[in-house]
Amino acid sequence: MNIELTSLHWVYLAFIVFVLITLIRRRDTTMVCIAGILVLALIATESLSGSVSGIFNSFIYATKELLGTIFIISIVVSMSRVMIRTGINEIMVAPLTRFMRTPALAFWGIGLIMMVSSFFFWPSPGVALIGAVLLPAAVRAGLPALGAAIAMNLFGHGIALSGDYIIQGAPKLTADAAGLPVSEVMNASVPLVIVMGAVTTAVAFWMMQRDRKKGTWRDGLVEGGATLASDANSIALPLRVKQWAAAIIPILFLLDVVAMFVFNLTGGDATALVGGTAILILVVLTLIAHRNQGIEEVTSYFIEGLQFGFKIFGPVIPIAAFFYLGDAAFTELLGSHLPEGSNGIVNDLGVALANTVPVNGVVGSITLTVTGAITGLDGSGFSGISLAGSVAQMFAAAIGSGAATLTALGQVAAIWVGGGTLIPWALIPAAAICGVSPFELARRNLKPVLIGLGVTTIAAMFLV
Repeated sequence: MNIELTSLHWVYLAFIVFVLITLIRRRDTTMVCIAGILVLALIATESLSGSVSGIFNSFIYATKELLGTIFIISIVVSMSRVMIRTGINEIMVAPLTRFMRTPALAFWGIGLIMMVSSFFFWPSPGVALIGAVLLPAAVRAGLPALGAAIAMNLFGHGIALSGDYIIQGAPKLTADAAGLPVSEVMNASVPLVIVMGAVTTAVAFWMMQRDRKKGTWRDGLVEGGATLASDANSIALPLRVKQWAAAIIPILFLLDVVAMFVFNLTGGDATALVGGTAILILVVLTLIAHRNQGIEEVTSYFIEGLQFGFKIFGPVIPIAAFFYLGDAAFTELLGSHLPEGSNGIVNDLGVALANTVPVNGVVGSITLTVTGAITGLDGSGFSGISLAGSVAQMFAAAIGSGAATLTALGQVAAIWVGGGTLIPWALIPAAAICGVSPFELARRNLKPVLIGLGVTTIAAMFLV
């Protein structure tokens, strides 16, 4: 069925291009997205007051859609803060350090531990949770500080964050933009995350070993490392209490994972389970650690976590607001209807593309990788994945299949580039905890990540 494209479609497409150009130039996209919402609302409502109101309403809509994601991340960060300050995190990971006896074991060990930790705590809090203990052990085993930073970075901000299977913040954003269930995008991302992670980490390790043997390795050390762990152990707790807490907390989250499988919990239900567990852990630990001041300190930890959450997702809201207009939210927000037979601006553009341009899985895969990588250039990894989901929806509509795979591919590319493995200002958590230059860390990551993206794109071509 042919859908007649209107000015709304062309304006929406033009602003997608503007957003991409802005990202390529490493400028902020907020103003472009606000302008896009205003122009679309003005065309749709033919009312200045209605279009101005549309900006605010779209922000409210986006915030409501993202609120669960913002809260779970904020709560996990709040919990991680009290764990760091009481030293519980040190007790939790200390038994694992005995396995780091060689540089190779230290690299893969610190990486895998970081990955598992990041699935539950997200990578930035995860760096703080384990870095203070694992880094000295890794260095003693002969692994350079920069090598430890690479491992923590690729496994945490790369593998764990690009899949995000426990907290589910990333797949929620891309799935919503693509109009797909979260579980479908998560399932489609599994082979892509495995390929990307295996290739990138293997290449990074091989390059490190090669350069160390050739004598061309540079540690990239800077003064003032381990800043994220500077307040660890600032609250005194009896050793026995810390040992019990360090044992019970992983068990509680493991039970959450078991419950997800047993009761088939995904999306918001899975997030709620992890969030509720984190809240209870935060409250109990705070009351134990702060005693009489515990009631007030719980609020302080919540505030600290929320500040982190909104700092991360502040740039996401206006971008998500714009891209939500490309789907079902258009009529709800602007009170205007698209042409008869329309399935949303993005779907209409996809159908039109299929009728005019020969599109296939190869072209779609390459385009989504490039789009995802470009959206990651702002350094957040999250602010542009709604765009990746929208573009995936367009190409899937044109191809007739592969929506989930293309969406997952755009998500993986965006987060590997912008989530903390290539953009220097996104590398600061791992670089700071290891005391190395974020620019040297980015330089070391560049070839492995680009090779990984190339191989993953080829893999996606066979899955679309």
